[in-house]
Amino acid sequence: MPITLNHTIVPSFDKAESAKFYSRVFGFEYVGPFSHFVVVRVNDTLCLDFDNKAQFEPHHYAFKVSEREFDEIFARLLAENIPYGSGPGSAGDRTINHNHGGRGVYFRDPDRHLLEMLTADYVMPAQ
Repeated sequence: MPITLNHTIVPSFDKAESAKFYSRVFGFEYVGPFSHFVVVRVNDTLCLDFDNKAQFEPHHYAFKVSEREFDEIFARLLAENIPYGSGPGSAGDRTINHNHGGRGVYFRDPDRHLLEMLTADYVMPAQ
């Protein structure tokens, strides 16, 4: 059996608001409260467990999506007027990148985490 990431904790100022944002923008399944977390199911093997924290550094989360999913999610970004951009340092330039033969955008969630949506894997240099 391959090793998979089962869940990760996402720090948040308002865990319910953040979980609903991910569900709404990405189309992830909103599971709801579990223990002291608010859970969103990304796919069959991965959940994001949102947890309230008073202070934290923003994290980066990258999601590989299909071309169709990219179009659907991108349409929701536009509908909600969420700033997006072509790179981590330009997450508000309102352009899409075409790195590695695909499409990608960066944007921020309500907690300032940097989110990335991409349709093609990065091409890693040979070792």
